[in-house]
Amino acid sequence: MKQWITATLLATATASALAAATVGQSAPAFTATDVTGKPVSLSDFKGKHVVLEWVNPGCPYVQKHYGAGNMQATQQGAVAQGVVWLTINTTARDHGDYKPPAEMAAWMKAQKAAATATLMDVEGTVGRAYGARTTPHMYVINPAGTLVYAGAIDSKPSANPADIPGATNHVKQALAESLAGKPVTVASTRAYGCTVKYPSPA
Repeated sequence: MKQWITATLLATATASALAAATVGQSAPAFTATDVTGKPVSLSDFKGKHVVLEWVNPGCPYVQKHYGAGNMQATQQGAVAQGVVWLTINTTARDHGDYKPPAEMAAWMKAQKAAATATLMDVEGTVGRAYGARTTPHMYVINPAGTLVYAGAIDSKPSANPADIPGATNHVKQALAESLAGKPVTVASTRAYGCTVKYPSPA
């Protein structure tokens, strides 16, 4: 666990190395392949709210939210309102946490996840476009294609599931406000979790 916490601190330190997408501006366009081999583009969902969730099943912070059912409940609540939910795995192929598409699909199924699609981003293209630093790292895009939230899933930056009930779920809050046609009051927070396992530079 200590190593994961150190990695989390490093994630903050290396954030400047990534060109983060900017809240209030157009969300970067992308196309990635899902776990079934199908190409999925952000433009496929024009006119809809879209949530992006960065995931790594080996990360204790991800395990916190999936093990407690918090991530699935957030997904289900969003999808029930017509929101598109894209879970993105940017873990490099040569990292110990890497799961090939079939294994990633099986893990999501075992978790009873409600994501619209699970995307493989092993080259790190989508992650770098958004400046994704941690797992989880969350983004909300409105129907106009504008990024309206970026940051943590909630307000308690720990790996302890007991902290979930007392936390503010920033994704739920941002979606509720945006779906109601209101400005998102908390549009940016500091993401917490394990570092995204990007591939080493060529």
